[in-house]
Amino acid sequence: MSTPKFCAGPVGRRTFLEVGGLSVLGLGMSDFLKMQAQAKAAGGDMGDKSVIFIWLPGGLPHMETYDMKPEAPAEYRGDFRPIKTNVKGIEVCELLPMHAKIADKFAIIRSIHHEFADHGGAHKRMMTGRAPKTPTGTVNDSPAVSSIVKKMLSGKKKSNLEMPVCVAEVDAGRAGLDTFAMGPAYLGPSQTPFMVTGDPSDSDFKVQNIGVKKEMEGRLDDRLAMLKGMDKFRRDIDKSGRMEAMDTFNAQAMDMLMSENVRQAFDLSQEPTAVRERYGMHRYGQRGLLARRLVEAGSRFVTMVWENLDDKPKDAVYNWDCHAVNCHIFNDLKWRLPFYDQALSALIEDLYQRGLDEKVMLVVGSDFGHTPKITTRRGTSTGVMQPGRDHWPKAMSVLVSGGGMPMGQVIGATNDKGEHPVERVMTPNDLWATVYQHLGIDYNHYLKDLSGLPRQILPYGKPIRELMPS
Repeated sequence: MSTPKFCAGPVGRRTFLEVGGLSVLGLGMSDFLKMQAQAKAAGGDMGDKSVIFIWLPGGLPHMETYDMKPEAPAEYRGDFRPIKTNVKGIEVCELLPMHAKIADKFAIIRSIHHEFADHGGAHKRMMTGRAPKTPTGTVNDSPAVSSIVKKMLSGKKKSNLEMPVCVAEVDAGRAGLDTFAMGPAYLGPSQTPFMVTGDPSDSDFKVQNIGVKKEMEGRLDDRLAMLKGMDKFRRDIDKSGRMEAMDTFNAQAMDMLMSENVRQAFDLSQEPTAVRERYGMHRYGQRGLLARRLVEAGSRFVTMVWENLDDKPKDAVYNWDCHAVNCHIFNDLKWRLPFYDQALSALIEDLYQRGLDEKVMLVVGSDFGHTPKITTRRGTSTGVMQPGRDHWPKAMSVLVSGGGMPMGQVIGATNDKGEHPVERVMTPNDLWATVYQHLGIDYNHYLKDLSGLPRQILPYGKPIRELMPS
């Protein structure tokens, strides 16, 4: 077999024109709201609980972070060593010292696994809770969890009806739903998250389609009056009530567009400088802070993609895909993990300090783990032989925090070389069943696909019992 020159990681099947958050679908705000309203939400009393989902594309290397094997042979254990945390028996990588101080506020799941070793199949498997029809490609044949959450919770919020139910924040150029398998499949485009692109640590970061300056409100009112006049003759002959409904959708769009609450939720300048600096003035940190602001304002499922960082060294890779052809895994992580450690520990501490730990469940995951055994290849960028790890869906680590759940624990275990689970063997479905239960969504509920056939939200899986509130 030939050695790959580079593993590009998940990419979209088409290039999307970025003109605001809704442009990924070619929709205006009123079209988006109209389609959203066409599908009735199912389910009972959802309360106001929410989820922050931190996605690490390329695969978090479990052997260098949350499932270290210091007693394994050198070709397995790698260069780093574990350190003790503030919870007896829990250890993390030495490059995560801020994690070590707050281990009582998170839980590590070490025994989730699946069977898809390609980024495409792994993204679909993780994002949907279903085995995809094809092992490659990121075009969903089942709805992503975020789409199901939006379908089930739209109209069920008890606070701030102006806030989008589901939000996803990604790098510019990565906003295609196919990039990370976040497509809605048979639920249709109305059930996609509100996409936000760009680097929130940039001084000129802004969200298009959100917020209108005061001096612009008069112009918008004038434009609405003009449109109303132009549509009058159609209303006179319209017997279906569609034009009246469109008035409602336009009104909702304008409410969201001109909402001071929505504008402020996305405005990181509202935060004290000390808070922003605690998270870190980089993409990971400011996305974490933005996630907290959005759930606090009323959004229910916020996805933040922690992928690229500025000033990448030559022997590092843009995401977490630590093949030897992509990067020198140990040098990459010496550079990357301090940013990750700062941002994630700040988010966890902030959720607890602000009393959001009962309401908000934080989930940190990726497409898969990486091979327990280290490989050595010639780096595409460096041209020299360097160590790395390849794709490995048979074992992975997931971190969770908050949600009113028991923290300060490790759930499951892999064997002595980190190759596969040996205790509490689980799949992504068990994780999503836990998430759905937290949100008050019946994961046994059925939704109709495009042919009208009922499809269960999760075909199998149970909430992780160790995480159930007492």
